[in-house]
Amino acid sequence: MSTVTATPRLSREVRATGLLALPLVLGHISTGLISFVDNVIAGHHGTQTLAAVTIGTALLWLPMLIPIGTLISLTASVSQLHGAGREREIGPLFRQALWLALGLGLIMFTFLTVVPPLLPAFGIAPDIVPGATAFLHAVRWGGPALTLYFCMRYLSEGMHWTLPTMLLGFGGLLVLAPLGYVLCYGKLGFPEMGAEGLGIASATMMWVQALCFAGYLWKTKRFAHLELFSHLELPRWAAIWDLLRTGLPIGITVLMEGGLFIVTALLIGRLGATEAASHQIAINVAQLCFMIPMGVAEATTVRVGHAVGSGNGLGVRRAAIAGLLIILGTQTLSALVLLFGHDAIVGVYTADMGVAALASTLLLYAAAFQFPDGIQVLSAGALRGLKDTRVPMFIAMFSYWGLGMPLGAGLGLGLGMGPQGMWLGLILGLTAAAILMGWRLRVSSRRVGNELNLPA
Repeated sequence: MSTVTATPRLSREVRATGLLALPLVLGHISTGLISFVDNVIAGHHGTQTLAAVTIGTALLWLPMLIPIGTLISLTASVSQLHGAGREREIGPLFRQALWLALGLGLIMFTFLTVVPPLLPAFGIAPDIVPGATAFLHAVRWGGPALTLYFCMRYLSEGMHWTLPTMLLGFGGLLVLAPLGYVLCYGKLGFPEMGAEGLGIASATMMWVQALCFAGYLWKTKRFAHLELFSHLELPRWAAIWDLLRTGLPIGITVLMEGGLFIVTALLIGRLGATEAASHQIAINVAQLCFMIPMGVAEATTVRVGHAVGSGNGLGVRRAAIAGLLIILGTQTLSALVLLFGHDAIVGVYTADMGVAALASTLLLYAAAFQFPDGIQVLSAGALRGLKDTRVPMFIAMFSYWGLGMPLGAGLGLGLGMGPQGMWLGLILGLTAAAILMGWRLRVSSRRVGNELNLPA
């Protein structure tokens, strides 16, 4: 293909990926704003409340990462079926995915029930434990709703329809913000519940989002031909196993990266409330930045999967390159915002000068890993579209737990560098993952091109 012909097609692919990604990015930002709302309310309520929500949120997302990653395989499967014109198979697949989501949600509920009594054994500062326990006992009731919501969301995204992700994401904030404030501070006749009130508000929001998404899929004409809820199906273990076979390696991959950040938070929690609160502010800002490349990566999964289903090997490559070009732009912007605006950003979260000073320093470390973080998540998203999930799982294990965590723990705890040392470990782990995931994408995309009889 000539450069003259390829350039307009690549430009169209960038535009198509960008349009598909925009609602996803906004939806992910709304998800990140959940933690932002919790943290701002908790931070102004008190440093102890913020530290409790920090630990509670870390332990909430630790079991949640595997269901989110496992269920995201539904996006690639639906996209490939859509691209291949096999839409009759989507409804039965979705109904089995709902059973899987429900089971994963119940496992998550059980985890959040068992873990809180073990917090003292983790070395968490004693003054943080009561609030973190209360938060977890409240928020656990939203676990099944959250997994069902993600299942419905991934179905919609696989069909190239991402608007509900954005609308329901921001709609959830309209529930969380006022309810969290009222319950945390004890307004309108309610008792002052602190971290527990934020847990109750978060669980309520999760159920509202799930029920609204189910009602939308039930009524919308857009998906009527898929007959998503035409009848009740009992679990078919062969179909559920197929979903797990593709999705579980993705879930483990997501757990490897997310677990790196979560365990980092738990280890920093051993240093005291100021360090835990500072880390939570910085990591929440970094997570908000991450929502942008994550949305682009999910759009790339859909575009790559659709190209595979259509038998278009060149389309696979264009989709991956388009996603990378967008990522380079978004990460440049994020890095500049963190580099020049770190003090102003921290000021939104807290008035505690000690917490603010440390959090502001950590945001400079966050600026340093914007590019590797964006490249690794984009590469992983493109690989999901190719249903290449096993090797990325091992890459994640090595990068985050073979390199990142040992270095971070060694510097932060062993050599006494504190949170700064832990964040150096994050940078190394993400950089290694970016290099290795990019290499795997190059190998895997060439293989697909050869299978479709296209030039390498």
